[in-house]
Amino acid sequence: MTPEIAIFARWPEPGKAKTRLILTLGAEGAAQLYRTLLELTVREARASGLPFHLRVTGGDPARFREWLGSDLDVRDQGGGDLGEKLTRVPTPGMMIGSDCPGLTAALLREAGDALSSHEAVIGPADDGGYWLLGLRTPCPDLFVDMAWSTDAVFPETMRRLEARGIAPHLLPELTDIDTGEDLAAWPDLLA
Repeated sequence: MTPEIAIFARWPEPGKAKTRLILTLGAEGAAQLYRTLLELTVREARASGLPFHLRVTGGDPARFREWLGSDLDVRDQGGGDLGEKLTRVPTPGMMIGSDCPGLTAALLREAGDALSSHEAVIGPADDGGYWLLGLRTPCPDLFVDMAWSTDAVFPETMRRLEARGIAPHLLPELTDIDTGEDLAAWPDLLA
């Protein structure tokens, strides 16, 4: 069974999108950067040839389809913390955010292929989190009591996988754009 990509996204409302970048770019600039990153993520997901859908918050799913394509499968993220939202992604599946400019269709295909021979696949982010997590079967304990948005997420996820006897396929480390320092390495995003 082909794994499906779940892209977690929010409506790019100024003041609510990329809030840690507001000091650097202003509310409008941070929202515009987020629009660019989400468009890039959807483009690469389409190019991968893998099935995908958006899991959204902050805006009606119809608004996302009007913006990014009427053919898109757009679902509400539902309530709860990030862990609860991630638990609801069907398996086999891959979860990604929408703030990783180094994401490519080739990396998504590699992750999808890895799930045919591995129980899990993970792409570490340079901030201590991960930019992709793929699972062949449900592992809800990976998401419970996690210190989200900290540098402990990747190492703790690896520890939990190891405790389950799972050796994930590792993807290259990429950068999530969360701060002005992250953005410095990607000046073309502001063009």
